[in-house]
Amino acid sequence: MVPIPGTRKRGRLLENVAATRLTLTPDELAALEPIADRVAGDRYPDMSSTAAARE
Repeated sequence: MVPIPGTRKRGRLLENVAATRLTLTPDELAALEPIADRVAGDRYPDMSSTAAARE
């Protein structure tokens, strides 16, 4: 796991930095493995057509 950089608030930055010190147990990693391939796609939906629809 890697914290996601890019934040606007200091508190969130500190959370991300603190996440680098986490160590997952083998059991925790095994529990995450089956769902790892479901993580995909963009963070935000494609909104490029929204502005064109308003014109």
